[in-house]
Amino acid sequence: MSPSEREIVERITLERTAQKPILEGVGLSKHFGVESGLFQRKKPPVQAVNNVSLSVRKGETLALVGESGSGKSTLGRLLLNLLKPTAGDVIYEGRNLANLPAEKLRQVRRDLQIIFQDPFASLNPRMTVESIIGEPIWLHSEASRSDRQAKVAELLRTVGLAPEHGGRHPHEFSGGQRQRIGIARALASEPRLILGDEPVSALDVSVQAQVVNLLEDLKHQFGLTLVIVAHGLAVIRHMSDRVAVMYLGEIVELAPVNALFETPLHPYTQALMAAVPVSHPDLRRPRPVLGGDMPSPSRPPSGCRFHTRCPHARALCKEVAPVMESVAAERQVACHFWREIANAGAGTLILPTPSAAYSQRLSLFKTHQSLSTESQP
Repeated sequence: MSPSEREIVERITLERTAQKPILEGVGLSKHFGVESGLFQRKKPPVQAVNNVSLSVRKGETLALVGESGSGKSTLGRLLLNLLKPTAGDVIYEGRNLANLPAEKLRQVRRDLQIIFQDPFASLNPRMTVESIIGEPIWLHSEASRSDRQAKVAELLRTVGLAPEHGGRHPHEFSGGQRQRIGIARALASEPRLILGDEPVSALDVSVQAQVVNLLEDLKHQFGLTLVIVAHGLAVIRHMSDRVAVMYLGEIVELAPVNALFETPLHPYTQALMAAVPVSHPDLRRPRPVLGGDMPSPSRPPSGCRFHTRCPHARALCKEVAPVMESVAAERQVACHFWREIANAGAGTLILPTPSAAYSQRLSLFKTHQSLSTESQP
């Protein structure tokens, strides 16, 4: 990257850091009650999300990663106010969603949309594609029938489908096409932020890249802000700007995507990175694998919730829960001994060194993305 390009990227990064978040969760917790029988002891609630604070800046792609059961999807639904938090607040553009009257909250709904994980279960099988995509337009605008039909046809073309597909039903499409319909429905209300709840995990590998590239194109075309819940680290590295790593309902590390992948600080993040397959046989080395299963969220461990599986755990970890500590600009980690672990070189990934041509193309692409985001209103 040339000095001028580096200056542009650094200036854009500083501006993003200074700007107010478009969406913010403050001290969010969500506990689900568990029903018990008449003569059974009352069961403790499931602590799906526990005291999480997170902000999403305008124009960025924020990724939520972690094992199944870590609370990623629940946190995403809390941010969209699809679930009422047990504690904490959701702030959208300075407004607390819990205090908004029904009419104001309905206006906010059109700005915050979601793409569901299962592209078939999220589409009404009795409705045509035109009705599915046109429903948000009907709910949030006063457009006539002809205007809605024209808008639906435009959205279908935008997501790579033909306008004549509007008369068909969801069962007549493949999984990738159904997910494109779900994306078109999310775009119908002209939102400002879209949550993708594992939008590609139910698709074939060959189709995943197409959907990911489509989301990237739509983000720049419409000036969207994306929150992506995902398991695939390759997808996360390709399309996200920042990554929040969750474990058992808590965020354990938050960092820019490149910093996280190059030097993961938290032992859990290091374990996730160690699970990434390495294609070149000369670069493969034995790596520690997490032992045991994730503890029950209804009975989380005391202290650090990860200490039961952490290879670096000590007595302090069992007694005192770590707090999120600022490491560098835009980077935080919740671990008592992250400095010692980082100095020991634990978790460093062994990746092939990219060629000079590849590095140059990647640098130009990132500069173009940053300039495109800056030009958005």
